[in-house]
Amino acid sequence: MLFDTHTHINVNKFKGEEDEVIARAQASGVSRMALVGFDHPTIDKAFELAHAHEGLYTIIGWHPTEAGSYTDKIEAELREQLSDETVVAMGEMGLDYYWDTAPKSVQQDVFRRQIRVAKELKLPISIHNRDATEDTYKILKEEHAGDTGGIMHSFNLDTYWMEKFLDLNMHVSFSGVVTFKNAQEVKEAACRAPEDRLLIETDAPYLAPMPNRGKRNEPAYVKYVAEEIARLKDQSYEAVAKQTTANALKLFGLKE
Repeated sequence: MLFDTHTHINVNKFKGEEDEVIARAQASGVSRMALVGFDHPTIDKAFELAHAHEGLYTIIGWHPTEAGSYTDKIEAELREQLSDETVVAMGEMGLDYYWDTAPKSVQQDVFRRQIRVAKELKLPISIHNRDATEDTYKILKEEHAGDTGGIMHSFNLDTYWMEKFLDLNMHVSFSGVVTFKNAQEVKEAACRAPEDRLLIETDAPYLAPMPNRGKRNEPAYVKYVAEEIARLKDQSYEAVAKQTTANALKLFGLKE
């Protein structure tokens, strides 16, 4: 059975279809998924769905594109919400220099603040990194994020950076990008990723894998990610499914 460790079926693109999407995922062998909430509406919806469905968990935090709205009040609210029984990690947090919706200094400050909250609460962290790899690595290292560990979500870098983030006690999670024909560096990283640090995800509704590239992604499609990693590693699909699920359960502190 599969564990989609990063999905956003709690966003408006799935409004009114959530139950059907969950049912399709379960029919495709996805027994567990982590719903990632990154602002007030998506956090509230993540909790609503996770409380209503078995096998759904939450990861909540403040996305770097929302960093400009982060306040002491929001941080206090997050602290309270992170005590919810469905929460398995904090995030997604990090840096996004592509959209650049908040100054780099603001993003970096909010990133550091969230790492410190997660460490205090002993929660792993889910990291968003877009066009900000060097600063992301620097902050994780300076803040000793490896004390709790976490996930480099939708990893799309080369093996050099994979090794550096692995040295910081991070896991690498591969999305549909690993199925893209032109993503050779990502394929190589997935092939060489240590089995005990390997995770899979959809990042739905984004980054739909082949053969559904360009369409709305959903958790059922995480099987294509597992299939591609099995091909790259010359392993069975069942072995990859079992290993990645076991890794997620261990990182999130969940039982079999």
